[in-house]
Amino acid sequence: MSLGVDEGTYEVELKKLQEEAQGIAYKFYTEQIPCIIVFEGMDAAGKGGAIQRLTRLMDPRGLEVIPISAPDETERNHHYLWRFYRNFPPRRRIAIFDRSWYGRVLVERIEGFASAEEWNRAYEEINQMEKHLHNFGTLMLKFLICIDKDEQLIRFQDRENEADKLYKITDEDWRNREKWDQYLTAFDEMLLKTNTNYAPWIIVEGNNKKYARLKVLKNFVEHGKRIINQKYN
Repeated sequence: MSLGVDEGTYEVELKKLQEEAQGIAYKFYTEQIPCIIVFEGMDAAGKGGAIQRLTRLMDPRGLEVIPISAPDETERNHHYLWRFYRNFPPRRRIAIFDRSWYGRVLVERIEGFASAEEWNRAYEEINQMEKHLHNFGTLMLKFLICIDKDEQLIRFQDRENEADKLYKITDEDWRNREKWDQYLTAFDEMLLKTNTNYAPWIIVEGNNKKYARLKVLKNFVEHGKRIINQKYN
């Protein structure tokens, strides 16, 4: 059964949490805390909507949303992590990655863009990179938004049938859907090998978009308060 929230509760909680998130972002600025937030999940899981609600009241000068697509020719001539290093935030700022370096162990693994040796090696490379960021004082949050296969089909069909959403659906999305089970295996292994105390994965049940958005906000506020309190103790 999908976790949900009624409309009245959602509106009240959303406003409250967005105001708290705004305050946390301001504290990050004044306390010189860098923050990296990663969003991963199946196609149509609701990553974009969650990011919009998370950042709604934040000062846009203090954050950047970085959508990740396939690497270009220049990026392919470097180590796969190179293009992400260029977007890591300095102190005071928040960087939000809409998909991330985890593509190495997800789409690049499934589509054969990385050899088995390369994507197997990536788990430790990623853990080491995130550990260095943590040691620098960066708050690392990684959200995996999960939906089931039936819900994804509903969302795909909605996108095809609504003119203002048509741009969100491509032939590639349908091809990826055919590899659903392979992606589930890759997600499971990713969680097992890269969930750390310094860069934890947060599973977000996403069949109900409103529930998912609130869970993302709650976790950002909770972890944000924790790292701010640590600076004072």
